[in-house]
Amino acid sequence: MLLREVEYVRPSTLEEAVRLLGANDGARALAGGQTLINVMKARAAAPDVLVDLNAIDDLKGVDLAADGTLTIGSMCTYTDLVESAETKARPILAEVAATIADVQVRNRGTIGGNLCSNDPTNHLPPLMVALGAEMLIMSADGERTVPAENFFLGVYMTAAGLGDVLTRIRIPAGRSDGFAAITIGADGTCIVNAAVSLNGAARLAIGCVDAVPVLLQPSSTDESAVREAVRGANLDPPSDVHASSEYRRHLAEIVAVRAVKQATERG
Repeated sequence: MLLREVEYVRPSTLEEAVRLLGANDGARALAGGQTLINVMKARAAAPDVLVDLNAIDDLKGVDLAADGTLTIGSMCTYTDLVESAETKARPILAEVAATIADVQVRNRGTIGGNLCSNDPTNHLPPLMVALGAEMLIMSADGERTVPAENFFLGVYMTAAGLGDVLTRIRIPAGRSDGFAAITIGADGTCIVNAAVSLNGAARLAIGCVDAVPVLLQPSSTDESAVREAVRGANLDPPSDVHASSEYRRHLAEIVAVRAVKQATERG
């Protein structure tokens, strides 16, 4: 289906993008377009103005600080994460990015677009929660920082609202991470996924079982403790053609144990 007529602008600065997005309630930011364009074709969204962020250099690049903190521009593509020398400080980022969809999508899709769309089946939201990431958001009122666990508000809803631009993702240094997922096909949509970071206490995030990633902190990395933490969360995931609610609860325990085992072996 063809797109309806829409105004298109391509600012070269972050300030201009924020101004354009704030000036029109019908304006939407265009990152990689892997979700938004398809939604527009289906007539499920009809923005008046598309503000293309691809020409803004300030939203690109990966920086690794001396203390191990990674700062990733929101317009970095999945391929950028895979190929960046800096992300080797947290190998899980490249590993997870390399499993998203196919090469064409990875060359266009961006980390910021993935996070701001907050599709509950996406790979990156639970990973960011587990890693203790912070989201830097720019608006007309200035820049603010939102922890990942507070950034995701609901299905397709985040703390980056109208007029806001997610500019960077800041990830603290970590010791060992893991990620596991059950997908529809080799590179398909996740049915359930789990991410964990071991840096002192374990931070475990389960995806695809709620509107937002579910953050858990098992008492230890023992399998029994991990399973107990998942069961104690009283998960009530949705049922669909791919899995019932009961089966998703069962899978949540499995992927949580796998993710923690991976992180423990690496640590």
